[in-house]
Amino acid sequence: MALILYVEDNDDNVYMLKARLERRGHVIAVAGDGQAGIDAVRRDQPALVIMDLDLPVLDGWEATRLLKADPATATVPILALSAHALVGAREKAIAAGADDFDTKPVRFERLVGKIDALLGRTGKG
Repeated sequence: MALILYVEDNDDNVYMLKARLERRGHVIAVAGDGQAGIDAVRRDQPALVIMDLDLPVLDGWEATRLLKADPATATVPILALSAHALVGAREKAIAAGADDFDTKPVRFERLVGKIDALLGRTGKG
């Protein structure tokens, strides 16, 4: 299946989501901060990025903006993931370049539906 990069600094979240997505057949790579996420996308060209927005070093908002501004990585779909389900958070993520948005705590089946839709759109799933 698809290589998915999960950019997340919380080990518990990584463990839970990585294991569940791997059981679905995906290959999951992990980066612990926004800059490491950018480096991994440039190096590995994943089929999809799940980008936490509250990250150390470089936050997910800025990492998303930088990835979408770079022609080498602009077509990689980004699914923004945030515990901040505030009014306008989705719009802000989309404005930063994210292709979709979901909230934490993760509702797994809903998240998988969004992942499948984004992978289907790229033909890489």
